[in-house]
Amino acid sequence: MSLHTNQRIGSPVELIGNTPMLRLRSVEERAGGNREVWAKCEFENPGGSVKDRAARQMVLDAIAKGILKPGDPSGKRLIDSTSGNTGVAYSMIGAALGVPVTLVMPANVSVARKNITRAYGTELIFSSELEGSDGAIVVAKRLAAEHPELYYYPDQYANESNPRAHYLSTGPEIDAMVGERITHFCAGIGTTGTIMGTGRYFKEQRPSVQIVAIEPDDSFHGLEGLKHLASSLVPPIWKPEGVVDRMLPVSTEEGWDASERLVSEEGIFVGHSAGANVAGACRLAKEAGPGSCVVTILPDRGDRYFKAMAWEKSYAW
Repeated sequence: MSLHTNQRIGSPVELIGNTPMLRLRSVEERAGGNREVWAKCEFENPGGSVKDRAARQMVLDAIAKGILKPGDPSGKRLIDSTSGNTGVAYSMIGAALGVPVTLVMPANVSVARKNITRAYGTELIFSSELEGSDGAIVVAKRLAAEHPELYYYPDQYANESNPRAHYLSTGPEIDAMVGERITHFCAGIGTTGTIMGTGRYFKEQRPSVQIVAIEPDDSFHGLEGLKHLASSLVPPIWKPEGVVDRMLPVSTEEGWDASERLVSEEGIFVGHSAGANVAGACRLAKEAGPGSCVVTILPDRGDRYFKAMAWEKSYAW
């Protein structure tokens, strides 16, 4: 049941956060039983992913500083690079608050994400599919530097508002739901904002909690949205010292298999980054043994990776 039920709100931005926690019984059984494995259902955010949290914080902080001016036609456009979910979040929040948005994304990002962002009125610029998310970063930085009067570049990979969003919301929400039972928190790394912000919260509030960063086990992988740090541009917000206790590599096959099992065993259709998170959580629970409580993130739904139908105003039947 949605935690927003019966609330009156003035903007979809107010719906971000307070997502449900789901206990994954089938994963607990595979890990050996007598363990808890929980997943935070971030696909319940209004933009459909965990990236709503970071995008909201970055936009609101920029508005508070007077950098972005909602509803002002002479104001700056927000420009950033994205592999998809952050772009959808920016687009939704920009439309709701009256902030124009331009996104740079790899040309091979799913059609669904391209169509969703365009539906919000977002301008799209495509970078080379051969250069992945790093190529999109380079293009966004160049455009912002060449046109400072036109663009505000929050840079989700370097903006401290990104992990701050999770420090202020994701960590406290998980803590309120499982409390002192939690032994591990694990999440995949892309911008690294989720693991850094949530990890900092738990290291301050419950230092015994193990913080585990999940990454693809190879530079050539099929886990969209996740970074293999050794072969990628390292995000400036990635400051693991004193926060991240362990790196856990997960293969593409593990992530895809886990997401498929979530559909058949739990009735949850999520993306492959969620599958990688759950595969990692299962491994941690198995290693930690009875009495452990592992919490992870389900970043988005699986249907975001489908080729979407065009949004048409009328149909011929």
